[in-house]
Amino acid sequence: MCSLKVKDYMATKLVTVTPDLNVVEAMKRILARGITAAPVVDEAGQLVGILSEVDLMRVVIQDRYYNEPLGIVGDYMKTRVDTVDPNLDIFTLAERFIHEHRRRYPVVCEGKLVGQVSRRDVLHAAVDYRDR
Repeated sequence: MCSLKVKDYMATKLVTVTPDLNVVEAMKRILARGITAAPVVDEAGQLVGILSEVDLMRVVIQDRYYNEPLGIVGDYMKTRVDTVDPNLDIFTLAERFIHEHRRRYPVVCEGKLVGQVSRRDVLHAAVDYRDR
């Protein structure tokens, strides 16, 4: 049986943000690219969080109801992020997608963000596998 790996199908050109970026600027980047979340990385490229549309809803609520300064990405991002290894078998990843109901996972090697893999990437891998 052929072994297909996450690293062969993951996206590597990602929109990322930093924890110290103004949260409104991060929101603009996410909207401009039509994505639903952005990995948050430090200066060394280490994954430190993720900022999603849901997290940004907190920004909207805070602005509307509390009239507080909006702050930076680090104030809103989630720091607990489920990731996958680039050498993970794509079929194992498919099972994980089914059980965990995620759309995508950041791909991390030694703490550094190296890509992102989505359910659609798994489907591309499945087609490639069937066409062999």
